[in-house]
Amino acid sequence: MFDFQQTRFGYHVAFHAGEINHCPGCGKTQWMVGRLTAECAFCRTAIPISAAGTTGVGLFRGPGRQPPHVPLAA
Repeated sequence: MFDFQQTRFGYHVAFHAGEINHCPGCGKTQWMVGRLTAECAFCRTAIPISAAGTTGVGLFRGPGRQPPHVPLAA
């Protein structure tokens, strides 16, 4: 199943939508949220959004299983 090893990847600060997020710089909880990052309204510390870039037209796909090629009907 899902084998997450925090000792291998370390701790990563990320903004989680729908939760109270404390700024790692100043500890306050007011954020300006963009598409990929959230910025603290007080000290301007920017952190990535945890779910950013996982949906939509601009989704990047890495190497691995490719979708089957279907010939177009012309």
